Amino acid sequence: MLISYLCIVLTTTNNKRICFTQNSNKMYKEAVTNLYDLLQFGEYGDVNPSITDSATFTFLQAKTMADCFTGDAPGCYLYSRHWNPSNKYLADAMAALEGTESAWVTGSGMGAITTTTLQICNAGDHIVASATIYGGSYAFFKNYLLKFNIQTTFVDITDLESVKSAIRPNTKMIYTETMTNPMLQISDIPALADIANAHNVLLVVDNTFTPLMVAPAKLGAHIVVDSMTKFINGKNDCVAGVVCAGNDFINALIDVNVGTAMLLGPVLDPYRSASILKNMHTLHIRMQQHSKNAFYLAHKFREAGMKVNYPGFEDHPGHATLKKMMNPEFGWGGLIGIDVKEASIASELMEKMELAGVGYLAVSLGYFKTLFSNSGKSTSSEVPEDVQRNMGLSEGFVRFSVGLDYDIENTWTKIEGCLKEMKLI
Repeated sequence: MLISYLCIVLTTTNNKRICFTQNSNKMYKEAVTNLYDLLQFGEYGDVNPSITDSATFTFLQAKTMADCFTGDAPGCYLYSRHWNPSNKYLADAMAALEGTESAWVTGSGMGAITTTTLQICNAGDHIVASATIYGGSYAFFKNYLLKFNIQTTFVDITDLESVKSAIRPNTKMIYTETMTNPMLQISDIPALADIANAHNVLLVVDNTFTPLMVAPAKLGAHIVVDSMTKFINGKNDCVAGVVCAGNDFINALIDVNVGTAMLLGPVLDPYRSASILKNMHTLHIRMQQHSKNAFYLAHKFREAGMKVNYPGFEDHPGHATLKKMMNPEFGWGGLIGIDVKEASIASELMEKMELAGVGYLAVSLGYFKTLFSNSGKSTSSEVPEDVQRNMGLSEGFVRFSVGLDYDIENTWTKIEGCLKEMKLI
């Protein structure tokens, strides 16, 4: 009876997954529809997929195990550092969301970025990267990769001529963020894809700030990475990442002999995969509310005379670029920045806002409460101060990840009180 049960479960679950993934993973469907078209049942018909709490998997035949090691046993699971059914469910959902053939989930957003980069690049290779990216990514490209003799040229990613000029014969990839951190520059993904294709290099795009708003893979990006810690999960209760790409790249990434993901092991815990997968199904609602609230606060800051960085303003340098790429149903995003010129003023303002109940003085983003931090002293602190100034990052820049506040007018009243108390308005 045990052998019969194992055969039925493996066959049924596998067939469902392959069938529904192929039918739903259409490049021309809307991302939310792709996600909701996935029919991912549990082992006993559960409406939620079963959580596979296992590091290793049994085989009924020794040959099948041997075939797994050579990649010739599709649908079978070998070891959870390679694949786990719970991780596969989440990976399928992320591929559907980003419009790629496949995906692989990682234990952090940085795990997705570093794994992707080390899969693409070898010693002696070169990268062109946006100068305004997450501080951890900047440090990885600028400092860590030097030990492998992999060099990075940082450019203003909005200056396409600078991007072209930076490419060398040994360049292997162009790296950017759809909406850059923290300066909220907008990358022209179709134009960057044309440059990448013309020079036979890969365009890798971090879409963490703009899930559902922009679909980089549909616009020409070869690989999309996300920190699922942020908007995708939305609860700030875990760290996780994902690499979304074509089947060939993902299969190479997890190859048992040469795959960077398989050999470095940045695997995501299956319990976290299960919780993220459930949270993904409210992403479209959350992104709309994040964007709605950010739109309101950005305009209130501007009306009050504050210096505001927000892509939703028509005079923002990246407004037109974002407008041509975005899905308007999800607005201009949940991120805004204000500049109070000095770090000491930023610190005092953030402390007052936290005490007033505006939100939390904390790094990260995509949470249901508003989070604010002084970027130059936190998430961009890895970037040297002279580089920060060159990119336009003031020491008094405060980044807001606007939450899901129901009464955003009341939130503004609290912020306004803090600004008035400090005589900033």
